[in-house]
Amino acid sequence: ELLVHGADVQDRDGAVPLLRQSRQRHPLVEHAYADSAYNSDRVRDATAITIEIVRKFADQTGFVVHPRRWVVERTFAWLNRNRRLAKDFERTIKSANALLYAAAAIILIRRIARYA
Repeated sequence: ELLVHGADVQDRDGAVPLLRQSRQRHPLVEHAYADSAYNSDRVRDATAITIEIVRKFADQTGFVVHPRRWVVERTFAWLNRNRRLAKDFERTIKSANALLYAAAAIILIRRIARYA
């Protein structure tokens, strides 16, 4: 699911419409992982999906890979391989959405091609 906002929208505020939209389109999703930016009552109350907050380890110093968090970071890295997405060149949210969908399609097509 994709929902692009302006840079002035905080993560927890942008999550509410995204979760509502996702629930309608993907009713079988029951569990989602998020970082501490999404730890709020508004996010929890926005959907019936269970939101699990992935927190830093108590004794963490420096960079540590967290369970499930690496999936999001890896996906952002894959998307940013597309030169157009490396910087925010888009003037409209509609064109940003289109290019993100195109980048995701490229990733999936390459993955399918490996096994064909």
